[in-house]
Amino acid sequence: MTSPQDMVSVRYMVDDVQEAVDFYTGHLGFAVRTSAAPAFADVTRGNLRLLLAGPKSSAGRPMPDGRTPEPGGWNRIHLIVPDIAAEVARLRGENVRFRNEIVSGPGGKQILIEDPAGNVVELFEPAASPPSR
Repeated sequence: MTSPQDMVSVRYMVDDVQEAVDFYTGHLGFAVRTSAAPAFADVTRGNLRLLLAGPKSSAGRPMPDGRTPEPGGWNRIHLIVPDIAAEVARLRGENVRFRNEIVSGPGGKQILIEDPAGNVVELFEPAASPPSR
């Protein structure tokens, strides 16, 4: 197992840690690294360590001004997929929530999905490299 020091770690606030673990492992190919559900778990995919912090975790404690960390927003992890159309079809068949349709740009195609807490995951298919001369 890769040590946390060799990984990129991202924390997502979630409403239900086990539901989030099930989503990331069941739909997106992550593996459970540790679980202290219902407070916290972390899952990995390659060198990405996704920390899933529930309301009972230390990361869920209110700030001095009274605001409470919550899930959602627009920051996101970015997962590269080889065939975005096929991945979208598979995930739609598994009733995963989408924020938009596939968008194409000069770098490739992307679409946004939501985990059960509303956190965003971007699926991205890079554009084919132009032929070299």
